[in-house]
Amino acid sequence: MIGSMQTLLVSVIICNWNGKHLLEECLNSLKAQTLRDFEVIVVDNGSIDGSNALLEEQYADFVRLIKLDKNYGFAGGNNRGIEQAKGKYIALLNNDTSCDKRWLEELVNPMQLYPDVGMCASKLLVYDQPELIDAVGHLIYPDGLNRGRGRFEKDTGQYDKLEEIFFAPGCGSIYSKRMLDEIGLFDEEFFSYGDDTDIGLRARWAGWKCLYVPTAVVYHKISGSAGWYSEFKAFHVERNRVWIAVKYFPILSLLLSVYYTGVRFALQGYGALAGKGASGKFADQASLGRLARVLVRAYWAALGGIPRMWEKRRDMRRLKKVSGKEFAAWLRKYRISARELALKE
Repeated sequence: MIGSMQTLLVSVIICNWNGKHLLEECLNSLKAQTLRDFEVIVVDNGSIDGSNALLEEQYADFVRLIKLDKNYGFAGGNNRGIEQAKGKYIALLNNDTSCDKRWLEELVNPMQLYPDVGMCASKLLVYDQPELIDAVGHLIYPDGLNRGRGRFEKDTGQYDKLEEIFFAPGCGSIYSKRMLDEIGLFDEEFFSYGDDTDIGLRARWAGWKCLYVPTAVVYHKISGSAGWYSEFKAFHVERNRVWIAVKYFPILSLLLSVYYTGVRFALQGYGALAGKGASGKFADQASLGRLARVLVRAYWAALGGIPRMWEKRRDMRRLKKVSGKEFAAWLRKYRISARELALKE
């Protein structure tokens, strides 16, 4: 563990579930960081692959290990880590990553310079094809679904300026502890996927800004833990996007989201038949019937959770510092098209 326990600048939290094969490269890249005033917390979500033994035998002097009795997902795992973190800033890192040695230093600098910035996003590059972008912030579709900005574009410097974005991906992001104390932690009902959207939109409603930091670079083995086109991912992505819309969208945007979902489904249906986009890949690896069953389960679960999400929407009123009109303008400004969302990998 690096830095003083009382005056740490950053707590880096890694949520792990059966990621023994991923941890060493991730942790070794953190050992090489130029910024030294940080701690590393690994929250283990009930792994059974020997992850804990590896951490205790090889990284006991570098990592604070929190062992959980079962898998609490990205949201629950990171919350347990944040609750015990001693840093002024909270950096979240996936276990399937490797960081540039200046990653933390570059990510922290804007947080210290701009007091109204509550979160920053890294430049995420594809691990085995580092000339390709994984995400440089997030874009959002008008029904609540989101996707990484610049995904799979060739990195030619088109995203090399420090700039405001809507919100940060959970992987490689940093959050102000002061902001989290104000707005609360991750919503554990989301479990995985969309939880970064949830906390990002909550922060924006509360008046906090988000910056993209192109000099903070992380190499990401995309979906190294959960798989690219798994039923688990498809279920949580679709269920959680409904909850995002219910919790955070202005009323008119919420009503219109039904129309936009219809447009998206039409294009995704074409993609499934033509073998394009995520739906095409899923249908190729499984079947159209399994995809349909996953969607039915997702919407059944989403509908069951709407009353709880509506209550959380009402609770949000105490945090709101921006108008519904301004928030709706952000939804337009940082919008992704249905075609790109449905047909691009």
